[in-house]
Formats: sequence, C-alpha cells, structure tokens
Amino acid sequence: MEKYKAIASYLLQKIERREIKVGEPMPTIRQLAVAFACSKATVVRAYAQLQQEHVVYAIPQSGYFLVEKKATGTADSPGVINFASGAPDEQIFPYDEFRHCLNQAIDLYQQNLFNYVDAQGLPELLSVLAEHLADYQVFAKEENIFVTAGSQQALQILCDMDFPREKSVVLVEQPAYTGLLKLLELKRIPAMGIERGFSGLDLHALEALFARGNVKFFYTTPRLQHPLGTSLSLAEKRQMVKMAEKYDVYIVEDDYLADLAMQGSECPLYYEDVAERVIYLKSFSKTLLPGLRVAAAVVPPVLRERFAAHKKWLDLGTSVVSQGALAIYIKSGMLQAHRKKLKNIYAEKMRRLQRAVRAADTSLSRWHVPVTGFFACAACTAAIDGDQVIAALAAKGVRLHSIQDNYLAGYPAANVLKFSVSKTDLASIDYGMELVLLELAAQRKKENS
Repeated sequence: MEKYKAIASYLLQKIERREIKVGEPMPTIRQLAVAFACSKATVVRAYAQLQQEHVVYAIPQSGYFLVEKKATGTADSPGVINFASGAPDEQIFPYDEFRHCLNQAIDLYQQNLFNYVDAQGLPELLSVLAEHLADYQVFAKEENIFVTAGSQQALQILCDMDFPREKSVVLVEQPAYTGLLKLLELKRIPAMGIERGFSGLDLHALEALFARGNVKFFYTTPRLQHPLGTSLSLAEKRQMVKMAEKYDVYIVEDDYLADLAMQGSECPLYYEDVAERVIYLKSFSKTLLPGLRVAAAVVPPVLRERFAAHKKWLDLGTSVVSQGALAIYIKSGMLQAHRKKLKNIYAEKMRRLQRAVRAADTSLSRWHVPVTGFFACAACTAAIDGDQVIAALAAKGVRLHSIQDNYLAGYPAANVLKFSVSKTDLASIDYGMELVLLELAAQRKKENS
C-alpha cells in the first residue's frame, strides 16, 4: 500500500474508534511525517484525499479538523434520482469551516451587531470583494460594489428602480432563471423574451429589440446558463456590449456559477465593457451556502445613487454577521480551497454525464453537456414528447422538471429536457441516464406504433 494511503487509513481508523472528535485538531503534518517516516508532502497528500472524501477540512494556520456528519435535509425519498433540483448539494457545504468564520465574525463585529451598517455593505467585505472579484476578471472600484441579500434582491432593486430615459421593458433570455421570471410576473413588469439555444443568441434579433428604444435592461447568463448550461462565445459578448452602448441599453450579467468556471475559460461580459453598460451579479448561494443570502452587485456609476437609495430603504443593510463571516472566509483562503474542490466535483459529474450520453441516439435528441456546472440539456426531436418522458421517468424514480417554468407566460417552451447534476452522485448519474436513454427510445416506439 502506498504510504499516503496508509496514513489516510490510519486516520480513518482513529476516527472510527472516536479517538478524534469533532472540533479537535487532527494530528499535525509534522507528527504524522515523523510517525510514518515520510515527507510532509506525503502527509499532505493523505489529508487531501480525506478532504476530497469530505472527511476532514482545513483551516489555514490551524490545521485539519473532522467534518461533523449531519442529515442533509433533502426531501428526496431513498432511491430517487434527482435531476430536477437547481439547489446545491448539502453534502458538500463547508459547514464547519464557515461556522469557524461565523464565530470569529461575532467576536470581531460584536459592536456592529446592535447598530445599522451602511446599506452598501460592510466596509471590510467591500474591500475584500474588490480584490476577490478581480480573480474573475471583474475589476471594480469599491464604491461601485453593493452587498445584497442574494442576487434575487439585486434583481428586485433593478426591476423596481428607474433607469435613465424612463425605459420600462425588461428583456430576458428564453429560457431563463425562474426566480427573475416570477419576480417580473408578481410585480407586473413589462417583459419580452429572446430565444437562446444551443448556438447562442440571434444577435440580429437582439439588436432589433435594443433598437426599439424601450429596453430597460437585458438579463443574461453568459456562461453555464440556467437552465441550459450553455455559454456565449467571446465574439457574441463583444458584439452585445457594442450594441448596448449603441442603443443605450444596460445588460445585467448573472455570473452565478463563476466559481466553477475552468481556468482559461472566457472572461465575463463585464470584462469587455468599456462603456459602463454591464451590471455584474456574483452570488455565493450556489457554491457556498444558500442561506447565507449574500451576493455582490457591481453597478455602473450613473446608476449607483439610485441603486443605493433602493437598497437602503429596502432593508437598511444586509446581515452584519453574514457579511463579516464571508469576509473572513474569503480572506483566509478557505473560499479558494473550496472552489478548487467544487471544480473537481462538478467537472467529474459532467464527465460522467458526457460519457453516458455518448450512447444516445442522435436521431432522438441533441445533447449539450458542458465541461462543468449544474446544468445540461437535450433537445428532443418532434417524435419525442418531453413532458411524457418526464412523467414516465417519474414513475421509475427519476425526477426532472419541465422547462416550461423557465419561460415567460405566453412564450412557447422548446421541446427540451433539462438536467441538473447538483444533487446527483456519480452512480446515480450512470443509472439515471441509462433509464433516460431507454425512455427516449421507448417514446419513439410508441409514436411509430
């Protein structure tokens, strides 16, 4: 047995015998290197394996600690394969690491807990975010960054506030994020849709809509789109920014899965914006903790005062503890380590999904499986009824949601099946996709009979 595996096995045995308890530090790298007569790098490799298996977690300058196992709280019944949920997997939340940051934040910001803070955000977090966002090629000044209660609050503010020249219509991709569509519906905000498919957007159609002169803002998810999983090309993004400047339109870029973007992938739309037409949203809900309710919104200077007024009188300020804990989590390097872990997990899930669909009959469906992210999709041919496929698979324990929920009311939905791998393990992807492909074939046979 390789020495790092022997070290990992030794630690697992100590955990099983309860010789190591939650909250207590694990044996140090130095101690294990001496005990096993090996290099420190070998011990680090052993701990890295246990981190990947979510057995331990690391706190910089403090060492390794045992992860406390908890019930996930998922509503899924045993045996159900969940391709429907867009929520992140509770099993890989950094509970213990973030609890450490919360405790530190309570001690550090205890005076602020009894007072209102600036509605723009905790100064310490704004400073950290300005540096952090640069990692995503978003180079923003602190005065243009706002901390909101999730990206949903940022979207609410943008929908509510007046834009220059009193434009009123919100343009959205079709399909799009359900949370925005429901917000537009509840507030009865005028909205239009533009189709987004596997090949991206029809930029001529987009320009025609911009040219009408009444588009308040255009909402888009350039990379790893919700719910298709597709990404726009660099050429598309550059042309969109030019059109936004030409027709005096603002673009809201929802970069909700920026943490999963692979190194070397295209920069965000914001990076191409030299005319200050892009409003950039970065959520921490999908890749950190949804209940944290903290997001960053980068707002152009011309909109800053209006956005600030709405933010102030909407909630008087986002939770100090949440903001302080996030600042500590980012600054300590924990988020960077967590991002690396998430990238590996979701890249492997998509590789497994890609491997499964290689056996797909291309006369039945056309697949898009990205290299990472939460979502993939299959465009079904006319011989396949997507809703019937969803119903049949539900009876077999495979959950999918209709893509109709991702369309504005009155807009016809594409005959597309959407898949989320956020809450599926590798074995479930293999078995679930086997059932999906069999059902697609069975539906065509019914059509031909």
